[in-house]
Amino acid sequence: MTTAADSASSTSLERDAQAINAKHGEVRPGEIAIGVIIGRTTEFFDFFVYAIASVLVFPAFVFPYLDPLEGTLASFALFSLAFFGRPLGTFLFTYIDQHHGRGVKLTIALFLLGGSTMAIALLPSHAQVGATSAWLLGLFRLLQGVALGGAWDGLPSLLALNAPQEKRGWYSMIPQLGAPLGLALACVLFAYFLALLETADFLRWGWRYPFFVALALNIVALFARLRIVATPEFKRLFDSRELQPSPPFETLFAEWRTILLGAFAPLASFALFHLVAVFPLSYSQLFTTDSPVRFLLIEALGAMVFVMAILLSGILADKVGRRAVLGVSAALIGTFCFAPMLLGFGQFGEGLYLLLGFVLLGLAFGQAAGAVNSSFRQQYRYTGAAIVSNSAWFIGAGFAPLVALWLTARVGLWAVGLYLLSGVICTLGALFFNRGYGKRDDETSAHPAVAD
Repeated sequence: MTTAADSASSTSLERDAQAINAKHGEVRPGEIAIGVIIGRTTEFFDFFVYAIASVLVFPAFVFPYLDPLEGTLASFALFSLAFFGRPLGTFLFTYIDQHHGRGVKLTIALFLLGGSTMAIALLPSHAQVGATSAWLLGLFRLLQGVALGGAWDGLPSLLALNAPQEKRGWYSMIPQLGAPLGLALACVLFAYFLALLETADFLRWGWRYPFFVALALNIVALFARLRIVATPEFKRLFDSRELQPSPPFETLFAEWRTILLGAFAPLASFALFHLVAVFPLSYSQLFTTDSPVRFLLIEALGAMVFVMAILLSGILADKVGRRAVLGVSAALIGTFCFAPMLLGFGQFGEGLYLLLGFVLLGLAFGQAAGAVNSSFRQQYRYTGAAIVSNSAWFIGAGFAPLVALWLTARVGLWAVGLYLLSGVICTLGALFFNRGYGKRDDETSAHPAVAD
C-alpha cells in the first residue's frame, strides 16, 4: 500500500519541497503540536472574523434595506454557506492530495482561503453595486468553506498517533486550542477598530482590516505547516501509519456507520460552540444597548477561560478516559439548556452565561475531535476523519446562530435551550450506541484515536 501511495502522492512539486526540507530532521510531537496550533488558530481566526462581521458589519453594509434583525438573519444565512462548502472541499482536495501530494493540496487550499478572505475585505457595499454585494459575499463565503474543507493536513492525526500512550487525551485537546486563541484575537482586533473609529468610518473601511490580518496569518500558517508536511520524516510517518487519502465515496460506503455516529458524537459541544461564541453578540447588538466594544472584550476574556477548560479536559481525559469526559460534559451541557435565559437579565446575567458557557464548552470541545475515529479501518482513517469533522460542523454548528436568533425573536430565549438540548441528546445517543468508541487509549492501543 505504501508503494502505491508513494507514486500517487508524489509529484515533482512535492519532491522538490521534500528535498528542501531533507535536513529538517526528526518530526517530534512537540513540533507537530506547534504546527497544529498555528494552523487551527488561523482557521478559527478567519471563522470568527467573518462571524463578528456578520453581526456588526454586513447587516448595514450588505443588507441596509432590511431591518437590523432581518439583516442579521440574512447575514447568518450566508454564514452557513461555508459549512456546505466544506464537504465539497474534502472531495475536491482529496483528489489533489492523491495525485499531487499533501504539500500541493495544502498550498492551493490555503491560497484559496486567503484569496476568498481578501475578496471579502474588498467587498463593495449594497450602496455601490446593489444586490450583487450579497451574491458576491455568498460566493466568497462558500469558497472559504471549500478551502477549509481542503485545508485538512493530517497534522492532528499524526500528533495523536505519535503522542505518548498515557498522554493521548492531552495531545488530543491541543488542536482545539486554536478555537479560543482565534476567538480572542478576532474580538480584540474588532474591539480596537470599533473604539478607534467613528461608526461611519468603521462601516466604510475599518472593518476590512481584520480580514487583511487574516490573509497575513494564512501565509504564516502555510509556511509553518509546509515546513512539517514537506519533510521526508513526515512522509515516512504517514506512510508507516497508512494515513493515506482514500476515495471519498468509497470511504462513505465502507465506513458510513462510523461517519454517521462520529458526526453526531460531538454535537453537544459544537452546538454550544456557536451559542456561546457567536449568538450572544447578535443578541447583545439587537436586544440590548450594551457597547459592542465592551462585549467583545468580555468575550476575549471568556476565550481565556475557554483555553483553561480545554487544558483541563486533556488532564481529565488521561485520568478517566475520553468517553467519560465526553459523556459527563454532554450531560452538564444538558443542564445548561436553561442558561440562555440569563442573557435577558442584564450585564450580570450576560457575564454569567459566558463564563459558565466557556467552561462547559472547553471541557466538551477539548475532547470532541475525533471521538470515534479510532474505529475507522486504517486505509480509510485519513479521509474518514476529514469527512467526520466536516459533517459534525455542518450538522451541529452550521445553522446554530441562525436558528438561535430566529428562535429568540419568534419564541424566546428559552427555545434556544431546547435547541441546545437536542444536540446533547444526539451526543449521548451516539456515545451509547458506540460504547467501544472513545475508550481510554490504553484499551485501544492497537487502534489509537485520531483527532480531527
